Amino acid sequence: MILPGSTVIITDQTSIYRGYEGCVQRISGDKVAVLMDQHTPWDKMITFRLSHLEEKTTGFQYYKKK
Repeated sequence: MILPGSTVIITDQTSIYRGYEGCVQRISGDKVAVLMDQHTPWDKMITFRLSHLEEKTTGFQYYKKK
């Protein structure tokens, strides 16, 4: 489940941002504003469709289910 604060990976095959990771800032309908700041050389907020994102389930922000 993607919520604000979730780390996501861009999966849109036609996007130049495919494979980049970002942090979800806000969700409105089927559009999601993603802040790209940690793994990119620039700070940028970009809007993607929810279907073009995948939740990152590894790393320091992810808590495994008990």
